[in-house]
Amino acid sequence: PKFCYKPLAPPPNQLIYGEHKNFILRAHLYQARSLIGSDASGLSDAFARIIIGSQAADTRVIWETRSPTWDQMVIFKDIIIWGDVDTLAANPPTIVIEIFDKDIGGDSEFIGRALSRPLVKLAHEKYEKPLFPPALEWFEIMRGEERAGELLAAFELLQVVEEGKCFLPDEVEPIDSLDGKILPVPDGIRPVMKKHRIEVLFWGVREMKRVNLTTVDRPQVDADCAGHVAQSTVIVNAKRNPNFANPVAYFDVDLPENERYCPPLTIRVRDCRTFGRFTLVGTHVVNSLHKYLQDPDQYKYIAELRKTEEDFSRSDSPALKKQAMVELYDDPLEEPEQDKEDIPLIDPKIKKPRELPIKKVDIEDEDDESSLDWWSRYYETIKDTEREEEDKKAKEKQVKPEVGKKNKNKFSDGLDMEVEKRSKKSNPKITRLKIYRQELENYTNFNSFNDWLHTFPLYRGKKTSEEDDDEHRIVGTFKGALKVWKHPLPRFLEIESPTASFFKLPSNEPFSVLVRVYVIRGINLHPTDVNGKSDPYVVINLGRQKVKDRENYVSKQLNPIFGRVFDIEAVIPMENMLTVSLYDYDMVGTDDLIGETKIDIENRLFSKHRPSCGLSTTYSTFGFNKWRDPMKPTHILARLCKDEGLDGPHYIASGKCRVENMIFAASSTILDEAGNLKTSDEPCALKALHNFHRIPKKGFHLVPEHVETRTLYNPEKPGVEQGKIELWIDMFPMDMPSPGAPVEITPRKPAMFELRVIIWNTEDVLMDEINLVTGEACSDIYVKGWLEGLKEEKQQTDVHYRSLTGEGNFNWRFVFPFQYQKAEEKIVIKKKANFFSWDESEEKVPSRLTLQVWDADAFSADDFIGDLCLDLSHMPRGAKTAKTCTLETTKCDKTVSIFKVKHMKGWWPFAVNTDLEAVELAGKVEAELELLTQEEAEKVPCGLGRDEPQPLDKPNRPDTSFTWFMNPFKSLRYMIWEQYKFCLLKFLVVAMLMGLMILFFYSMPGYTVKKMFGA
Repeated sequence: PKFCYKPLAPPPNQLIYGEHKNFILRAHLYQARSLIGSDASGLSDAFARIIIGSQAADTRVIWETRSPTWDQMVIFKDIIIWGDVDTLAANPPTIVIEIFDKDIGGDSEFIGRALSRPLVKLAHEKYEKPLFPPALEWFEIMRGEERAGELLAAFELLQVVEEGKCFLPDEVEPIDSLDGKILPVPDGIRPVMKKHRIEVLFWGVREMKRVNLTTVDRPQVDADCAGHVAQSTVIVNAKRNPNFANPVAYFDVDLPENERYCPPLTIRVRDCRTFGRFTLVGTHVVNSLHKYLQDPDQYKYIAELRKTEEDFSRSDSPALKKQAMVELYDDPLEEPEQDKEDIPLIDPKIKKPRELPIKKVDIEDEDDESSLDWWSRYYETIKDTEREEEDKKAKEKQVKPEVGKKNKNKFSDGLDMEVEKRSKKSNPKITRLKIYRQELENYTNFNSFNDWLHTFPLYRGKKTSEEDDDEHRIVGTFKGALKVWKHPLPRFLEIESPTASFFKLPSNEPFSVLVRVYVIRGINLHPTDVNGKSDPYVVINLGRQKVKDRENYVSKQLNPIFGRVFDIEAVIPMENMLTVSLYDYDMVGTDDLIGETKIDIENRLFSKHRPSCGLSTTYSTFGFNKWRDPMKPTHILARLCKDEGLDGPHYIASGKCRVENMIFAASSTILDEAGNLKTSDEPCALKALHNFHRIPKKGFHLVPEHVETRTLYNPEKPGVEQGKIELWIDMFPMDMPSPGAPVEITPRKPAMFELRVIIWNTEDVLMDEINLVTGEACSDIYVKGWLEGLKEEKQQTDVHYRSLTGEGNFNWRFVFPFQYQKAEEKIVIKKKANFFSWDESEEKVPSRLTLQVWDADAFSADDFIGDLCLDLSHMPRGAKTAKTCTLETTKCDKTVSIFKVKHMKGWWPFAVNTDLEAVELAGKVEAELELLTQEEAEKVPCGLGRDEPQPLDKPNRPDTSFTWFMNPFKSLRYMIWEQYKFCLLKFLVVAMLMGLMILFFYSMPGYTVKKMFGA
């Protein structure tokens, strides 16, 4: 006590409490879920040990499960706790719950530990709501820093006194169990149960690995939830058909009304072997059944479909007449004004359809049309994305704080119109496609392609603390589905049916399908060679089939363009997992795996979103955008309407189609190969397919024509991204009509061009040097030029010496041969990386011409004055005169491509960054650019500089332009005489006068003496 107010005093040797209290601990352990598998089978024989103070007690053992349900109350009596009661109520003691795996004939194996604090009830407090009885809570079970599962439990600490009432809860009657009598969790704490029906679709098993060195030939699956089990039939021979014969089973079970307390569902796969032996293959635990809970309203049409296969036309239905019709039209391109007023619309905000006259169409730019291909669409889509990002950034920069909502809306509308105007100008005749920046199944619109078929990975073996442990523990997958229904059941479920609510299941017999894999390019691949590059090539694996495209490797590239198509015939369901891998080509030794991605083609093939063949934006019967699906849009729409129980399609007018209460309108004509327009319902059917998700309640998104980006992983480096790959997959069942030839995606070969640049003159070049003799500002001007990526091949003019006004005259020609990729608008450079390289590597750089103006120095390094960078694909037009040439000349929005105009001449400004990071004008150059193909350049050759053929005249430079040490007399004339001639004349006159005076005074004494003496 004497040290109690001294902060630096040592801690006491002992603490003496003046009072203690007696308590009873009631531990209510209901269940656990997602426990770590501790046995070789991947399951655990779990029991819990509750520890408080110096006392401990165990629950019963639940055998072979990862989600044990103990439903047990453990009571600790005669718990003595020292200290103040109020302090104890505010800070109750910690309870430790340890989960163990019971091993027969050995020590129990530790699984994890959970910590909890009980709810304290003092003796004078009543055992009543809202605090008592306590509610069950989930506690995390941890093993070190690793999550080992969850525990659903509640704990209450009740004070007991000898005198007076303690208000204790009623005692619970014990029940019999396999381990003897136990106390169950009281009704007030136990979750409120309600009857549910769980339907299980046992579709099949896939990619089953060996168990104990034996293949899994006769698998069987059971689904266990709260002690109720649904069991599948046994597959007779999994190698011939890994699907189950009778796929649907169900059972009724009582589940908690509160979804937080819902027990998990365990899926177990076992192999039925000879002599009645069963071997557990793997398990999967579904922790939450809530996402499988069904809404009966979505299945109302099933009862109607089951009655008869009738015509779904309900055009005379009074209910339909009461619904508001919604019309959707194509975006107008060239719509006559008189047609716009003839079409009545429900909503004036909806755009009106275009009406094209039935006549011969003149195809503009026929040569350009023939040169278009799939890559044109791909790169135009990328450009659109880049433009959208630029417009978005520009909009964010330009939008100022809102002064008035009306003004802001006007500004936004104006900016949106400008953006729309820009987008319309950029090659509208090229049909775009959709580029997904991640895996297609990751987009929420497509529901992971788990419409009715889900994939459940099966785990086996003990879980360790390694991050990649789960991948190594996977022994196969189970294909199936779950549906949970609340009682009372919908009317259609009361009818006995072998498929229950899994209506119109496809045949589970094996069938053949043509899988067409389009591999576009790799992105940011992980380097595997010592030079920081890779030589990637594509490998396709599907079942036992393997396609190795080693001879078409791309040399020394981390962003290779493949443009490869692979056709593989697969048998579903035996060959359901497609693996696309990239390997590094090595001349010596084995090739290294860069990364791989896996695609479940079975789920895609059965999905209602139709990812098997994406929908093109437009319907074309020929050309580079030819419709490639064997089924036409009208057939696809008719099948979807039949499968989903929709009213339609009804082609009610020219170019209009009605589905339910939605009317879709598009062009009523298509263009044939002869250039004639003919009437067709395909465009409006395609319009309906693209807007199928807008149909109320029953609509969903359909996959458009696309390219998906998939992440590559290496199994030896799990979780580490090795780059990305762009591809898409088409799948065509072999019992359908032939899909025709694949899309031509062979990479374009770069074309050879020759760029001729004539530097005529310069004006207003900055003059930083001062002549030491004359004191005048001057420069010895010359111009350098090169193409991006080819700086080592730069060229330069001769020097215009002693420019006193910033003017330079050159008449000098640069000639730059190069390879150009038109689709990408980039220059292609092929060269060997070093002397020892076996083949050439390819590099693509922007098509830019760089011109620089320099000041030549004789005895020191030349001085940089300014530069000009011109994008050959988007060049600003040059000014007509030097006076009109400013820095704004290069910032003009209107640009042209030298690859289209072929010839351009004008004035462009040189720019230089000042010390204040500002850009100022450093001069102007008059240049002429001429672009020729290789054939044209060979027919009309020209020389470099002013040489033949096609020599250029020598520039008419002023006489002051010379080199002083090569022309000393000219130097004396122009540097001294021209500047100081009057001074020199004055000096000469004065010198002559001084000489005469000196001679006079020198000679005067002698002549004077002679004169005086008469000599």
